[in-house]
Amino acid sequence: MRKLWLVFAQATTIALAVLLVVSALRPDLLPFTRQQANNGVVTITESGGAQPRSTSGSAPLHPSFSAAANKAMPSVVNIFTSKQVKTPRHPFMDDPLFRRFFGDQLEDDAQRSSSLGSGVIVGAEGFILTNNHVIEAADEIEVALNDGRQAVATLVGTDPESDLAVLRIQMDQLPAVTFGRVESLQVGDVVLAIGNPFGVGQTVTMGIVSALGRTHLGINTFENFIQTDAAINPGNSGGALVDSEGNLVGINTAIYSRSGGSLGIGFAIPVSLARQVMEQIIQTGSVTRGWIGVEVQDITPELAESFKLADTRGVLIAGVVRGGPAERAGVKPGDVLVEVQGKPVPDSFEMLNTVAATRPGDVAKLTVLRGGERLSLDLTVGRRPSVRRREPG
Repeated sequence: MRKLWLVFAQATTIALAVLLVVSALRPDLLPFTRQQANNGVVTITESGGAQPRSTSGSAPLHPSFSAAANKAMPSVVNIFTSKQVKTPRHPFMDDPLFRRFFGDQLEDDAQRSSSLGSGVIVGAEGFILTNNHVIEAADEIEVALNDGRQAVATLVGTDPESDLAVLRIQMDQLPAVTFGRVESLQVGDVVLAIGNPFGVGQTVTMGIVSALGRTHLGINTFENFIQTDAAINPGNSGGALVDSEGNLVGINTAIYSRSGGSLGIGFAIPVSLARQVMEQIIQTGSVTRGWIGVEVQDITPELAESFKLADTRGVLIAGVVRGGPAERAGVKPGDVLVEVQGKPVPDSFEMLNTVAATRPGDVAKLTVLRGGERLSLDLTVGRRPSVRRREPG
């Protein structure tokens, strides 16, 4: 028995000696030390090194949108504007002694106002697409590119009713954005918002498409917004909304907020509408839309019952502009417009878009209900008058 205890003691001593040597020289070989750190305060698991990549070595295997962001970011610019503002003149400004020391400097500072926003380079020729409210009434517009270059921009044209504007800079090697197909965009798709929020510098935020075709928001005259929960804040206006491949699908325009910051409800103008407006502005300096000269309102169930209508489709002609196309065609207040060019008119928004898409000078056929009778009227479409944006968004 004594011999057995002696063998056991020797074996234990050798094992402890080996364990001591291994723990000192190669602790990673011990299973109970591989996941311990910080002297046992907390157990952590560390990665084996660099992020795993695909066989081509170009992208991580785990989900990442860095490729989309890197593709679109060079095309998004920061826009800085300033304008002259009228301020009350201080009585001391007329004192020669006061002006000698302070007057000119104080007067100049008091009459300048600055703001910022974002824009997207849409062509290598130097064209930049942004929001109208970003550059509205600006005396000077300066553009800062993602690569650090800066340039003074000239205004090509604006369209207040869609809140879009086109600028141009004279610079070489401009990274133009790639236009995406908004028709293939679906609710739930991942999108990235790129801009300059609060002037902190170019920032990328991620979200999904929350809704498509948002209208009746009272933001613009012509609305067809993409709604997203990607964070959009002041300074993001005019920036890019891109898909998961870095292609432009919208121009960030407005947010719903009670605090001034993002609450997860942002709106972007779809690139299809933005492209139509942009091309007209570049070609002619303005946007031409059709106009018939009427004031309309949607049909409510109460109005439908009052006018003895079968349903609420159509719009009620509440007023007719004197001397306008509608008056010359015989349209009268109280008529219910149900079709334009054979296309049903479900509500005032669709009616406005249909008429606006008709070229001025073309003859449009209107179908109206008057006193229970269905009438067809031929109308020569006029040009929609220019409208100034009353309130920047």
